[in-house]
Amino acid sequence: MARGVMLMSGGIDSPVALHYMLRLGHEMTAVHLDNRPFTDDSPYTKILDHLEILRARYAQPIPLYVLPHGPTQVTLMRETDRHVGCVMCRRFMWRSAERIAEREGATFLATGEALGQVASQTLSNMRSATAAVALPIVRPLIGLDKQEIERVAREIGTYEISTRPGVCCQAVPDKPATRSNLVQILAQEDRIDVDRMVDDCVRHAVVR
Repeated sequence: MARGVMLMSGGIDSPVALHYMLRLGHEMTAVHLDNRPFTDDSPYTKILDHLEILRARYAQPIPLYVLPHGPTQVTLMRETDRHVGCVMCRRFMWRSAERIAEREGATFLATGEALGQVASQTLSNMRSATAAVALPIVRPLIGLDKQEIERVAREIGTYEISTRPGVCCQAVPDKPATRSNLVQILAQEDRIDVDRMVDDCVRHAVVR
């Protein structure tokens, strides 16, 4: 089996996706892009509780890297088009996760995305976001609907954790783009120092 890196959000989907990868025997590392101050502590604490359950279930350590994403969000909000803010955000998440994968010797990235559930998960936006990285991306939930994902979350004991109260990300634009193209996104990234921003984020990673 292979070694991979899973993006973890604190929501319902990502622990279910991680469960599927662990069930197949893959060795996984979790990465959380900490969005404070645009959210509260709840995503982080939920992830810790998700991992406690999955570590016990699969007898695997599942290291967790926590990276500060708030400063990146501030720059994106100030310097780039808010309409495509979610896509821009995801590109930086993927870049940071890929850096951690390189550090961990992982050969793929993984996510809890399911097609079309939110603005960042339309086909064109996923394509624009993942074009930022070279590693292959696995989406074990891609064809499932919300009810199917919630059913599995209940079965593995993560649903109640995921649905605890918390502040949703306040950096989401009022009208996020549901369609984007790479030319448009790259033009926005020309306004900022992408490499420096990713370096700063990864340099401050903490392992839990």
